[in-house]
Amino acid sequence: MFLNHLILLLQAQGDLNLDPVVPPAMEAESLFDVLLESGILTMIIVGILLLLFIIGLYIFSERYITIKAAGSDDEGFMERIRREISSGNMANARALCTTTDSPVARMVDKGLQRIGRPLRDIDAAVENVGNLEVFRLEKGLSTLASIAGAAPMIGFFGTVTGMINAFYEMSNAQNITPDVLAGGIYSALLTTAAGLFIGILAFVGYNLLVAQVERVVYKMERSTTEFMDLLQEPG
Repeated sequence: MFLNHLILLLQAQGDLNLDPVVPPAMEAESLFDVLLESGILTMIIVGILLLLFIIGLYIFSERYITIKAAGSDDEGFMERIRREISSGNMANARALCTTTDSPVARMVDKGLQRIGRPLRDIDAAVENVGNLEVFRLEKGLSTLASIAGAAPMIGFFGTVTGMINAFYEMSNAQNITPDVLAGGIYSALLTTAAGLFIGILAFVGYNLLVAQVERVVYKMERSTTEFMDLLQEPG
């Protein structure tokens, strides 16, 4: 009872405020805001990393579709080639190769064009076409590998230059607070995070494409061996 009267008395005199204290709302900065505050050089480096990401994504998508189409199985292709060659109908065999869009078909077609020559010449011609097909399949993979290696280094370069700039500004500042120090550091580390992210994606994508190319090359070698064995069959 006495405590209640004391509280009422103090409130009436204005010496006690029992209202809950509401902390001021903290302003949350987005990554875009941090980027705008990090300086021109950091923005340029992030722009370069974004360009590398777009190039890498395009290369991976285009190569993945192309290599997957090249490695699609046509179970009856070599069997139809076998029937046409056994019946002596080379025109139909070449027409079948022309209408089939695959590295194996182009290799077989080159071998059919050389029929009548020594088997060594036919094998060399087929192998040359195979090398050209592998070169086409690997187009752009070196660029993707370069992005995988360069993106983290570019990101780290952005971090180093950002840290230099942050410490330079702190050396000229009169009042150094933890907020100022933390702001300079996380804006500098932004480029490293972006570079590592892009580099990891490019590295994984490159290895996936290389594995696909190896599977296609295996199918090409198997079909070439089957074609050369077919030419050496009696009759």
